[in-house]
Amino acid sequence: MTTVPEIFGSKVFDSRVMKARLAGEVYHSLKHTIQKGTKLDPSVANAVAAAMKDWAVENGATHFTHWFQPLTGITAEKHDSFITPAPDGRVIMEFSGKELIRGEPDASSFPSGGLRATFEARGYTAWDPTSYAFIKGKTLCIPTAFCSYGGEALDKKTPLLRSMEALNRQALRVLKLFGNEAVKHVTPSVGPEQEYFLIDKALYEQRRDLVYTGRTLFGAKPPKGQELDDHYFGSIKPRVAAFMEELNTELWKLGILAKTEHNEVAPAQHELAPIYTTTNRATDQNQLTMEIMQRVAAKHGMVCLLHEKPFAGVNGSGKHNNWSLSTDTGVNLLSPGETPHENAQFLLFLAAVIQAVDDYQGLLRASVATAGNDHRLGANEAPPAVISIFLGDELTAVLDAIETDSAYVGAEKKKMKLGVDVLPRFIRDTTDRNRTSPFAFTGNKFEFRMLGSSNSIACANIMLNAAVAQSLNLYADELEQAEDFNAALHELIKRTIKAHKRIIFNGNGYDDTWIREATEKRGLLNLRTTPDAIPELLKAKNIEMLTAQKVYTEAELRSRYEIMLENYCKTVCIEAQTMSDMARKQILPAVAHYAADVARDAAGKKALDTGISCGYEAKLVKKLTAVTESIDTRADALDGAIAKFKTLCDVTEGANFIRDEMLSRMTALRVAADEAETLTAESAWPFPTYGDLLFSVK
Repeated sequence: MTTVPEIFGSKVFDSRVMKARLAGEVYHSLKHTIQKGTKLDPSVANAVAAAMKDWAVENGATHFTHWFQPLTGITAEKHDSFITPAPDGRVIMEFSGKELIRGEPDASSFPSGGLRATFEARGYTAWDPTSYAFIKGKTLCIPTAFCSYGGEALDKKTPLLRSMEALNRQALRVLKLFGNEAVKHVTPSVGPEQEYFLIDKALYEQRRDLVYTGRTLFGAKPPKGQELDDHYFGSIKPRVAAFMEELNTELWKLGILAKTEHNEVAPAQHELAPIYTTTNRATDQNQLTMEIMQRVAAKHGMVCLLHEKPFAGVNGSGKHNNWSLSTDTGVNLLSPGETPHENAQFLLFLAAVIQAVDDYQGLLRASVATAGNDHRLGANEAPPAVISIFLGDELTAVLDAIETDSAYVGAEKKKMKLGVDVLPRFIRDTTDRNRTSPFAFTGNKFEFRMLGSSNSIACANIMLNAAVAQSLNLYADELEQAEDFNAALHELIKRTIKAHKRIIFNGNGYDDTWIREATEKRGLLNLRTTPDAIPELLKAKNIEMLTAQKVYTEAELRSRYEIMLENYCKTVCIEAQTMSDMARKQILPAVAHYAADVARDAAGKKALDTGISCGYEAKLVKKLTAVTESIDTRADALDGAIAKFKTLCDVTEGANFIRDEMLSRMTALRVAADEAETLTAESAWPFPTYGDLLFSVK
């Protein structure tokens, strides 16, 4: 029997494989590039390419691809075989350093937000040696960055790597001020928790809305949903357990640290959580995880839904982004230690995060803004659209003591006593957790809880890394000039707490009173929708920060603005057109036919005996007739909105029109159609119901 340690990383060209297959000087050069972020020695590429090809072929690979992450939100790949013609008419398997380092996909075929004209096709992919190559199927996948002919980033990886470098630069400056010369590199790490739904594939294929949009556009609430809280952490059903077992095996082969699996709150909802790794690799691995989830689900006769809100009225799916900072000497810079009030280095990095989240809350909100996530944020299942930080009682008390220059009295560590002698006693954490907070400190990391389940984690981490780098930059500029470092440090932390404590909130984020307090008293942003949030990308202070930290150029930011709003518009427009199509071609004919059947039954009874009242049938036919007329009228209104939208040329105007006009008409149509479902016989309804979808997998 093959064990987990034996299969783990078996499909990855990782450090272990490189050390075994590369010459010592080549391996050490490449390792230095990976660990320290130094420039790659070009002479190393050919040796690495040869070893990588031999290993891949031995593991069954016949092709290679530059695997990259364009601004579509998914990954892209073009496969080339290793074959090269031989003089004798046969072929040999070759792979050069040039092929490893550079590829050339058609850049005009991917979103560019104006950075590329349609006729300007040339783009480049460049090998990212900090993320390991891997085998998927029979293809060697080489993680790469993607840029235009002019050098502009056309992907999510390039700005992510830039943000990691920016954070490293500024963090090293701060650490040196504390006399820490041993640290040579600081790396942000992430563990993204992935939520998802599993439904039966046969039922999925009968729902046009799921096939076209990833979410249900119609559906009356079933008699049972998540009210009993009986799904969360419940016994995993055999079919799901089999899926999870194969999923784990496939992820482990790719070196993905899949750790925790369980049922989530909603029926048919589940979660997979990995152990954290460097942000770059975590981003790559999460993209792979989502792809493999869908592939494995299909093998088990199911479909994995990654949409943030596939079902109205039950919990949606998020992706909690657990973020921390670590040095190459093994120190977590966000670990408070036993005495956080005495840990000045920790307090400064904590202050940097607090200031970053407050100063750039709009950017963080924009980084998670999508049409799908708009349905989830603020829905009492996910954080509100207002960003705040949860620190807990202990850290909050520490910061209060610093702000007021008063003595800190540490929280007493208490043993849990459960009243049963046989049960072990254990030390209770000094601070509770808060599931309603968008940005919560959880012991030695921050959990950014606003990301949607289908989102790439790249954008959120780009903005978070850049914002914290900016805070550290300001701190280093000030402290490097200080005559008395300790005094200046204390005053800096104190000033930061006072200036940015408005962002700290330890209470219930679901409470409406908090939203009022946040916006009316504290002046925090409440960017409820994607069209509200995306303009934050182009605010002067945000452009200034992101360009100063060399994460984006202004042109790259403007391109993202165009792409994100355009994606929002296209997504909702597809949903609207699908709604109209389903209403006219499926729902209206089904309800009308059912009403006619009921009327014929009543007429048959009357023909048999005129004294039969047929009150039920008459009432039902009247209700069905009224609701069909309502559906028809509301479908007409939606069609009018779609037609109006198509006349709008400006993407900003289009997005605002969708937010203000089209979405309300979609909601109105859904209300009427869902009412029709409650009146129509199950046998007459044209597609599977919520009850069918949510409870079909056993």
